[in-house]
Amino acid sequence: MARIKGGMNAKKRHNRVLKLAKGYRGARSKQYRVAKQSVMRALTTSFAGRKERKRQFRRLWIARINAAARLNGLSYSKFMYGLKLANIELNRKVLADMAINDAAGFAKLAEVAKTKIA
Repeated sequence: MARIKGGMNAKKRHNRVLKLAKGYRGARSKQYRVAKQSVMRALTTSFAGRKERKRQFRRLWIARINAAARLNGLSYSKFMYGLKLANIELNRKVLADMAINDAAGFAKLAEVAKTKIA
């Protein structure tokens, strides 16, 4: 029985990596060995970036809520504590959106938080 060489599979694997490296400069997009290293690093950092994005959005939402809460005479921590005592379960994304687009509604929430704290 004749031996089957792995050329087709190797070519397929190389092309898959080189396709991911499309747009890279110089040898990074042409040579398999260099492209493989670049693609591995890029995939690792893109995974980390997706996790980092979630942290950055949470920081942004907290900053927006804090700014709006201070306009209503509360700090961020006291505002959130007052909402917790009032059993108002709104996440930070919604609260930040309210702070920007619905100032009157946010002011009512701040008043509820103030009454629960006092």
